Amino acid sequence: MNAQATRYLAPTGFDPIMNKIANWLPRVGISVMGSRLLAVRGRKTGEWRTTMVNLLIDADGTRYLVAPRGHTQWVRNLRAAGDGELRLGRKAEAFTATEIADANKVAVLRLYLQKWGWEVGKFFEGVTNDSTDAELAAIAPGFPVFRIA
Repeated sequence: MNAQATRYLAPTGFDPIMNKIANWLPRVGISVMGSRLLAVRGRKTGEWRTTMVNLLIDADGTRYLVAPRGHTQWVRNLRAAGDGELRLGRKAEAFTATEIADANKVAVLRLYLQKWGWEVGKFFEGVTNDSTDAELAAIAPGFPVFRIA
């Protein structure tokens, strides 16, 4: 198995503090450029687990969740559960998720970097929205992407 297929960047330094603030905002109903609180049932406990995500909507209205830190716990939980909720304040929207094959991620990753590169670019290790399709395809296995409906 290649390293991209198991890639995970754990929070370091001030990340845990910033993550608490980022998770608090959608919890109280504040969305920053489409952010939501993702709620997914834990694959072992069945308890709701939450984390802030950036909801990506393409020109056709298709919605995606991208994992910039790689194969995180929320990714593993979503794979196991197949569904979850996007929360903003008191509103909760149930959804089902379908993971996107690596070969189909290039356009989604490019759009994600165009919208949120300023926030998550450091996790993409030098790859930007201006990178070639080949460069984006090369990193695709390390960045899980889910289509949600």
